[in-house]
Amino acid sequence: MARWKPGAKDRLHAAALELYAERGFEQTTVTDIAQAAGLTERTFFRHFTDKREVLFGGQDQLRQVFVDGVAAAPEPAPAVDVVANALQAAASYFPDERRQSSRTRQTVIDANPGLQERELLKLASLTQSIAVAVGERGVPEPQATLAAHTAVTVFGVAFVQWIEDGEQRSFGDIAHEIFEELRSLTSPPL
Repeated sequence: MARWKPGAKDRLHAAALELYAERGFEQTTVTDIAQAAGLTERTFFRHFTDKREVLFGGQDQLRQVFVDGVAAAPEPAPAVDVVANALQAAASYFPDERRQSSRTRQTVIDANPGLQERELLKLASLTQSIAVAVGERGVPEPQATLAAHTAVTVFGVAFVQWIEDGEQRSFGDIAHEIFEELRSLTSPPL
């Protein structure tokens, strides 16, 4: 096995996504993934705790990007502007070269109720982290929680649009447009 080649984690990730899309998540084993990547199971477990982590391993980094975006928002700013800043910070986590693997990942998740549940838990945890970060800026409840839910809702809508077949706009542009749509819902008509 070619264990000495660099990029083992990326190769395992790519092999897993391909196999999950081809065979299904439940039908794919860690052995299958390791073999497809030209590595051993032991190497797989050095990088991932289980085969679900291939899909959810970036959760902590995404959470940190949002939290850092909240912290970096200008002072003073309304809570809604703070989370808009966090959404723009999150755009760095979704460069265009990540779009196809994100599409595949979402297709795999959508086909498996257990993975859908895990995705919902991830989003709930993200919401809580954002609410705490917004609260640390002095925003009282329930505004901090409402702002956090707003950010995650806009994130979800923007992500679905970003991974649509044929979509060319950047994640940041889409998130900005969705956020402005939301603002227009709460603005009085002229």
